[in-house]
Amino acid sequence: MSNPRDVNWFDKQGPRAGFRDAKAGDKGLRFQCTLCGNCCTGAEGYVGFTQDEAKAIAERLGVTLEYFLEHYTHDTRAGRSFIEKDTEFGKDCIFLDRQTVPGKAVCGIYELRPMQCKTWPFWPHVVSTEHAWRKAAVGCPGIDRGQQVIKPEEIRIQRARTPM
Repeated sequence: MSNPRDVNWFDKQGPRAGFRDAKAGDKGLRFQCTLCGNCCTGAEGYVGFTQDEAKAIAERLGVTLEYFLEHYTHDTRAGRSFIEKDTEFGKDCIFLDRQTVPGKAVCGIYELRPMQCKTWPFWPHVVSTEHAWRKAAVGCPGIDRGQQVIKPEEIRIQRARTPM
């Protein structure tokens, strides 16, 4: 049984009912990626990664770790981050691919994407309150969408895995 202090707004049944695909019977939140790319573009951002993630990406790219770090990342106040490229949408992550699937934005390293990317939108500040979730939904059309309801337990796991 959960500790009452561990109860979150998304534990209640139907907190988002009537928003997009959310229903009154939902206990948890809906999210289905629409491949819009909004989470990978916009204002200058930060995409953190671990040393193991960097090694795996470098190997996939067929470059040394040193080459990867020098040509695909840069120093930020928060640590090393993927570089970004200027596009009509803003600053796209270097791995965001808008060419392969017309009208969609896909991750060029999807299977190897860092934990920060894997846990979107269940980042602590996004799921902290319904207001924060609603605010994130303005820029993310996948929030409150889809057939699958992400259960509160899974949201807590994803939130805890978020490295930021």
